[in-house]
Amino acid sequence: MNKADRGRSVRQRLAEERARQAARERQRRLLFIVPGAVAAAAIVVVAVVLVRDTGGGSEPGSDYKGVLAPATRQPDGSVAMAKAGVAKPVLELYEDFQCPACKLLEDRLSTTIKEQAAAGKVKAVYRPFRLFQQEPLKSNSQRAANAAECAPAGSWIRYHDRLFAEQPREGEVGFENADLVEWGRAAGITGDAFAKCVNGGEKNAMVDRATAYAAKAGVTATPALKLDGKQVAGDALTPDGLKKAIEAAGT
Repeated sequence: MNKADRGRSVRQRLAEERARQAARERQRRLLFIVPGAVAAAAIVVVAVVLVRDTGGGSEPGSDYKGVLAPATRQPDGSVAMAKAGVAKPVLELYEDFQCPACKLLEDRLSTTIKEQAAAGKVKAVYRPFRLFQQEPLKSNSQRAANAAECAPAGSWIRYHDRLFAEQPREGEVGFENADLVEWGRAAGITGDAFAKCVNGGEKNAMVDRATAYAAKAGVTATPALKLDGKQVAGDALTPDGLKKAIEAAGT
């Protein structure tokens, strides 16, 4: 092998290694990563493939037909869903609307969380933030999180569900402002204030604070659930397991 061939060989190996690193990074972003829950992560690796199968016919984000506990906007921008007087246990959901694994968790546990909150068994606190740092995921995430911050509490849960139902595919530009405004109207958000807030990015600073809060709370991947400050993992990431965890936390 001459010097030129050796040079090409080295460059080829470096290029292949960079490609492998990029693939590992993409996989890391897509996995349902919960510290100490390797089994749950393994399940989601397979299920991510099915994340686009939303069924047919019904309006996106409208599958849940049960009673909803009242939702209130908290001072830090998060949204709490709980019956009056219910302060604990507290289930915190750290999520990014662009995250496929977050959508998977939404599909798997959303009904359980809503039912438990409506029954007065838990206070669910939603903490959307921007996890992604690369484009177009970063901007997609930012626009969606800003729009969610713009949404009034009374329509927030329905709007939250619609955002996940409309999640763009990885690598595609999505969550365009015009769509975000239209989905708001479909969720019952009327008036010009919402559209102005979405189009002007008026809550971007609040999204940045939510992102900083998540980092301070030790959240490095999404989705992340915490029950009274402790990471929800393993069997508790199933409907029956979550019910049991909430029941145990409430005793």
